[in-house]
Amino acid sequence: MPLLPTSHAAFIYPTEHTAISIARAEQRRRMQAGLATGAGPGGAMPFLMQSVAVNDGSVKVTRTFVPSKADEGEGKEEPITETYSIFTRVFRPMSMASRQAAPIVVLHGGPSVPPDYLYPLVDFVPYRCMVFYDQVGCGRSSQPKDINAYSIEAAVDDLEAVIKKLGLRRFHLYGQSYGGILAFEYLKRVAERKGRDGGTDDDDEGCLSVMFSSTPTSVALVEASAEGLLDNLKDEDDDEETLGDRFRLAHQCRLEPMPQPLVDAYAHAGNVWRGTTAIPNYEAEPPAEGASRMPSAMVMRGEHDFVDHACVEGWKSCFNHKFVRDKVLEGCAHHGLLESGRLYGQLINDFFGEYD
Repeated sequence: MPLLPTSHAAFIYPTEHTAISIARAEQRRRMQAGLATGAGPGGAMPFLMQSVAVNDGSVKVTRTFVPSKADEGEGKEEPITETYSIFTRVFRPMSMASRQAAPIVVLHGGPSVPPDYLYPLVDFVPYRCMVFYDQVGCGRSSQPKDINAYSIEAAVDDLEAVIKKLGLRRFHLYGQSYGGILAFEYLKRVAERKGRDGGTDDDDEGCLSVMFSSTPTSVALVEASAEGLLDNLKDEDDDEETLGDRFRLAHQCRLEPMPQPLVDAYAHAGNVWRGTTAIPNYEAEPPAEGASRMPSAMVMRGEHDFVDHACVEGWKSCFNHKFVRDKVLEGCAHHGLLESGRLYGQLINDFFGEYD
């Protein structure tokens, strides 16, 4: 089997040999005296300001699906409904209702790589309330074993449940990699629902603006990009033992050793619905005619990102307006936040500040 097969690529979830890189990074971390233990259950949160207030909580959601055994002819095709728990973490909760700096709802990637690697946003985006949650299937949230319990549609349902439970009336959306796909599908659903129900385009309620970071419009496109980059690396050096490490350092995260937040995220990743294999046929499509106007958007990616220009250029035609900007982060790959935090945070805060 290839080191980085098309079925896994490098969407966010580590591939076989990238996992070895993670293990090595963890080993180095343990050898460094005094380093924080990470953002996992019971651990500290490195890189975060100690004075930032934080509230942890949970949201109950339900998912209805036909068990996978029925697909195999082992049972009746009758749907079941299960209840799951979603772990939430809200930084600066006292600012959640701010009219000057609306909160940011953060959607992690993967699928099924929890938001530990995005917690440094709290350091680089000051003052704002920031809402994180572990999507079903990873981290501290429920992790159903049945693959049929998962879908993008179900994940959008969960996002709506989190927004409702937390009482968010005005907010911005930020999605990293797959998280941007989730953000887009949520916004499309809201826009189509408003269009059907005769709702107004109220720019002062709901999602005020959205930012995608390294989010492709199509899984096929990002798979093709990753395969091409892998071929280039093989042409430079055909040593497959080092291919995973070289790909990570060139196109995923250009820091060595791997930053601790990323190590923590991979350590708590799910193992049922993950990576591009979970959504192999995804391709973003614009909302139906008659949908209300979607929020203004910005699409960021790294200069060396495996989510290349071809992967993101289609976003401008997926929104039902022309207010979609793009930004390439010089010197960065897929994890610009970890590679150039100050610049990354400034871009986020400046963009969202225009729509507060």
